[in-house]
Amino acid sequence: MKIPVTLNCIRTILDEQPDEILAKVLHRRGCSSVKSGCMEGACGSCTVLINDIPSAACKIPVGLVKDMDIITLDYFEKSEIYSVIMEGFNKAGIKLCGYCNAGKIFSTYQILRSPKIPTREDIKEHMKHLSSCCTDLETLVNGVIYAMQVQARKLKRVTKITGVRE
Repeated sequence: MKIPVTLNCIRTILDEQPDEILAKVLHRRGCSSVKSGCMEGACGSCTVLINDIPSAACKIPVGLVKDMDIITLDYFEKSEIYSVIMEGFNKAGIKLCGYCNAGKIFSTYQILRSPKIPTREDIKEHMKHLSSCCTDLETLVNGVIYAMQVQARKLKRVTKITGVRE
């Protein structure tokens, strides 16, 4: 079946069986950041953005993503917001292992995009399902908070320079 999608900002056709798991399809297409971990949607290793929402690609049949936008960590790593997240993680002392990066980064991205300023407990609740193979939950929460501070500082700098708040 031919399934049109936008993958990493490039319009493409996935010629796959509709019940094939998205994580496997993306990995075959060279998206090495999409890992097959628990295959239950819990660990975060297969997380991608689908229409800008973090989603477990191991739980999604490729037929369901027709006409959707899919962003993998391979592509996201080139964005400004990725550098904001990594600056926050580095300040917290988080050294990502490569296995669970996508889940932690895309979950942080979702928090940074929210108009609501979360509490520590909100962040813990949002992140608690992710694999803890390279960092504990408290350190991860600190990394998210630091990333929020970096984002606020950059936004303030842009506002000061341009006079316009983005």
